[in-house]
Amino acid sequence: MPRTRLDRPRRRPSGRRAVAAASGFLLAAAMLSACTGAPSPGGTPSDDTIALLLPDAKTARYETFDRPMFEARVAELGDYEVLYANADQDAAKQQQQAESALTAGAGVLVLDPVDANAAVSIVGSANAKSVPVISYDRLIAGGDLAYYISFDNEKVGVLQATAFVEGVHAEDEGRGILMVNGSPTDSNAALFKRGAHSIIDGSGLRVLAEYDTPGWSPEKAQEWVSGQIAQHGGAIAGVYAANDATAGGAIAALRVANVDPLPIVTGQDAELSAIQRILTGDQYMTVYKAIKPQAELAAEVAVRLLHGEKVTAPLEIQGTPATLLDPVAVTIDDIMDTVVADGFWTVEDICTPAYADACEAAGIG
Repeated sequence: MPRTRLDRPRRRPSGRRAVAAASGFLLAAAMLSACTGAPSPGGTPSDDTIALLLPDAKTARYETFDRPMFEARVAELGDYEVLYANADQDAAKQQQQAESALTAGAGVLVLDPVDANAAVSIVGSANAKSVPVISYDRLIAGGDLAYYISFDNEKVGVLQATAFVEGVHAEDEGRGILMVNGSPTDSNAALFKRGAHSIIDGSGLRVLAEYDTPGWSPEKAQEWVSGQIAQHGGAIAGVYAANDATAGGAIAALRVANVDPLPIVTGQDAELSAIQRILTGDQYMTVYKAIKPQAELAAEVAVRLLHGEKVTAPLEIQGTPATLLDPVAVTIDDIMDTVVADGFWTVEDICTPAYADACEAAGIG
């Protein structure tokens, strides 16, 4: 493992064969080109230290997948130190963590911003020290970025809304829907929302109300949906939720209100709890994003940049070399062919005793 400060490394999940997103990773890796550059002026940044700054712990993927997969790939590439910090959805805290990493001599920042706009100042501080910044998963709103690695986030919203509209129409097209969007400070949330509206707006479904969830908070999503249930009652045929955490909050509100049957509810991130909710019928779908190729490519680019090498990519977004991987929609019919086939979750992870009957009914085993 790489030498890691601040926290101990997490266990790396097992991997099997990759799904469609891996093809984007292989293409991007093949297109990385290198030419040795001069060391940073003054020698202040270290040539063996990378900072990984992630935005929150409420979204399960970051601690369970992104961090250990990134660290594992860095360790495979050489004897490098990873400075890790999680901002707990606090932009000011992330700013302090970034400054601490730069002071400690980080030679590259891999930054998934809490707030895309506030993070511009982090990029500025790094640029002033000639430290390259990789915008990871979310695109930072400005500054001189060295690389951007994420998923096609507008497509995520399209996948969610396409499944959502089909599901709601199949149940009852005459009623309305709620939209529980992501955090207003997350640049990806705006893309999910845009993609979702591109499908929903022409679907004939009636949007009863819409909410941008501060900090992706499940609790705030639950509170808002509870208020909408009190106002709209049985008129709610579906809840578009932008990720699995807000989906969990929405479903909790529906359960507390004894809504039966549950409306169609979407999600994103293929969290274990969401996969299990899909099996029991509480959640209709999620979106799986193969994080392993994302985290590993970020690690590879970071090491190249650490040594002053130039990188290129398949795309350029706002003047920054970029790789966007493909997301995949997951319903009850796709679990085995996506998250299980890719080793993201095992059958044993999913089919605990509480879900054994649901797994058998779905043909998972």
